[in-house]
Amino acid sequence: MIGALLVALLVWVRQRFLSFRAQCPQDYATANGEAFDLRRHLNGQILCEGMIYGPTGRVSSRFVGYFEASWDGNRGVMKERFEYDSGNTQHREWHLSLGNDGSIRALAADVVGEATGQQSGPSVLMRYRIRLPEEAGGHVLSTTDWMYLAPNGTIVNRSQFRKFGITVAELVATMRRVEAA
Repeated sequence: MIGALLVALLVWVRQRFLSFRAQCPQDYATANGEAFDLRRHLNGQILCEGMIYGPTGRVSSRFVGYFEASWDGNRGVMKERFEYDSGNTQHREWHLSLGNDGSIRALAADVVGEATGQQSGPSVLMRYRIRLPEEAGGHVLSTTDWMYLAPNGTIVNRSQFRKFGITVAELVATMRRVEAA
């Protein structure tokens, strides 16, 4: 019995303090380099390239995304079009609102409720629940979405998707602004 409790405690400590989910915006508040500003770094045309890893850790999908983002003060709209290696396409439109304290609120058609987040140093954290398309099962997944600003302006995105607290997928992608054609 004590062994089971010890294992449970160690699993909890690992998840709480030594994992992807253990990060918090304050971890990056004093990081060196340029601060991430959504209005600047996610503005205009953006090319996104990435992979989705399934629950076994193997690549389950590859994609290219084409984004168009525009801002009016602290309110923005980002339109996304994804093209997957399966031939499927997906469209999403985010409506973003920034607080003066770096807080973020966002809405999208496939997001259940409201996404919330925080800009801090060279990072952005977003948390939300996303509903998968019916052809993908229609499941609602809890999402932790971190974006990190690289020194050259490229954004590195890492997201984890959970169902009942279990990681079922992970996304890794890069985003970079492209000049209008």
